[in-house]
Amino acid sequence: SSAEAHLACEDWCKACAMDGHARSPRPQAGKRVMGVPAETGKKRRPLARDDEELSTTQKLARRECDWKGRNRRNGAHVREKLRNFGLRQEYDTHDPSGHEMLELPFLKKRSRIVEIVAANDLVFALAHSGVCVVFHRTTNKRVCYLNVHKDEVIRSLFYNKSCNAVITVSVYASENYSSLKCRSVPVEFIRRGQPDAGFPLFESESLKWPGFVEFDDVNGKVLTFSALDSIYKVFDLKNYNLLFEIRDKRVQEIKISPGIMLLIFERMANHVPLKILSIEDGTELKAFNHLLHRNKKIDFIEQFNEKLLVKQENENLQILDVLSGKVTEVNRTEFMTPSAFIFLYENQLFLTFRESTVGVWNFKGELVTSFEDHLLWHPDCNTNNIYINTGQDMIISYCRSGDGEHDRLRRPYSRGCKAPGSINVSNILTGRCLAKIQAPEGGSEADVRAQQALEEVTALFYDEERNEVLTGNKTGVVHVWTN
Repeated sequence: SSAEAHLACEDWCKACAMDGHARSPRPQAGKRVMGVPAETGKKRRPLARDDEELSTTQKLARRECDWKGRNRRNGAHVREKLRNFGLRQEYDTHDPSGHEMLELPFLKKRSRIVEIVAANDLVFALAHSGVCVVFHRTTNKRVCYLNVHKDEVIRSLFYNKSCNAVITVSVYASENYSSLKCRSVPVEFIRRGQPDAGFPLFESESLKWPGFVEFDDVNGKVLTFSALDSIYKVFDLKNYNLLFEIRDKRVQEIKISPGIMLLIFERMANHVPLKILSIEDGTELKAFNHLLHRNKKIDFIEQFNEKLLVKQENENLQILDVLSGKVTEVNRTEFMTPSAFIFLYENQLFLTFRESTVGVWNFKGELVTSFEDHLLWHPDCNTNNIYINTGQDMIISYCRSGDGEHDRLRRPYSRGCKAPGSINVSNILTGRCLAKIQAPEGGSEADVRAQQALEEVTALFYDEERNEVLTGNKTGVVHVWTN
């Protein structure tokens, strides 16, 4: 997906004060995806020898090499980068003595990690309780809590690379957890232990359910929906200036793609009205109707550049080219409704997630990749356990130990340790397993720590600059894996 945060304050908020828990409001079906999108136009440095070392014949042969050959070289490079990865550091978000400034009882309890973000030399770990703790990668010490107010429950984080700031999305007990509040805090102030040096965002918007805020890193935009007046607004992510707004109560949903927005209107009996706008200024680019089967519910409508994906209950997938009007159909037995999508803008492909499996599709409706060893641990597609690299050719996930060639048979683990999962790194274009982070055998203290670290991982992040995999688990501990 674009790395978007699409959050909705739901009725669960009102129950939080009664049952002592803060439940995650994240919608399903890919509304919230943490894979980092590629920066458009960014090229990877070739891994082959320099041209000066090659003959003319070799240069021509290399030019004619297909993408599989290139990916074999990339695969070797990835295997080398991830060779001998081991557990090097851990950070505990639970500190009874450090929770004195927090007012709500559930904020002081140990809670699983739901989100990890790395920015420069800082690691941000968000617990399911709503506590967000910042650690320094050099000193390995806690820098601060991002919770500025005693009753603040942080629901999500977004690292705004364009201005080197972290945006928190929170709800508050004093407001009965009914409205989302956003704050932007420069990383430099966080590093100094001054999280209160930030400033609020989108104060004019009523972000009560079904209102939301969505951060679009690909286009550098923010989309909000104010429930009070049913107005959508688009802001610039660089300076948070308002660019334009959409006032039409018939709009049921908005999908964002590079350069454009798809407006989905209220369904008619046999069609759904659609409109495509420029995401820069809201200019209407195209308006059209898409025919539907009567009395069949819509499973999803997704937009990817000029391609529109439409799926109705028990019907074939339709891939519509909105420029030419050509429709490609994929049999419903071949393409079943997934729980989430991730669009790969660099490679003109998309990932689907369904019942622990990942599929890679092109826009001809063809399944182009089957993964040899990438069975996701969470069948409900917890996308916080999935990372797509900048080049969009590698997926890193928390997986179940399978029968792949990289697995050892009947691995013995220490007493008290459940059979842990593994961090699998696979090539998206070939499906090959490139590397794994697995629990070591043995019963030494270091082995037991690594085994426990890979039990029930609940969040995952790959820091490409530092070549570190960060995982968080159900006990609220973040682990750093590197070589």
